[in-house]
Amino acid sequence: MTYVITELCASMKDTSCVEVCPVDCIHPTPDEEGFEEAEHLYIDPVECIDCDACAQSCPVGAIFAARNVPDEWSSATAENAAYFAA
Repeated sequence: MTYVITELCASMKDTSCVEVCPVDCIHPTPDEEGFEEAEHLYIDPVECIDCDACAQSCPVGAIFAARNVPDEWSSATAENAAYFAA
């Protein structure tokens, strides 16, 4: 299982999740190219170790375990994976 950042993060891009991730699987970070242009942050489904630290730190509740993503944001799972496939 992996964690997924949903559209609730859109335009906010609070990086508290980036700061607590022990494997640095959330991108783009503020110091990476494309941070300003990105709609929101993304979690690499291959690198994620399912620790839940990101979900606990998110101030807007935008991060869910993949199996618990609400139906209205179900497309976020594929969007997160696609970000890293490019």
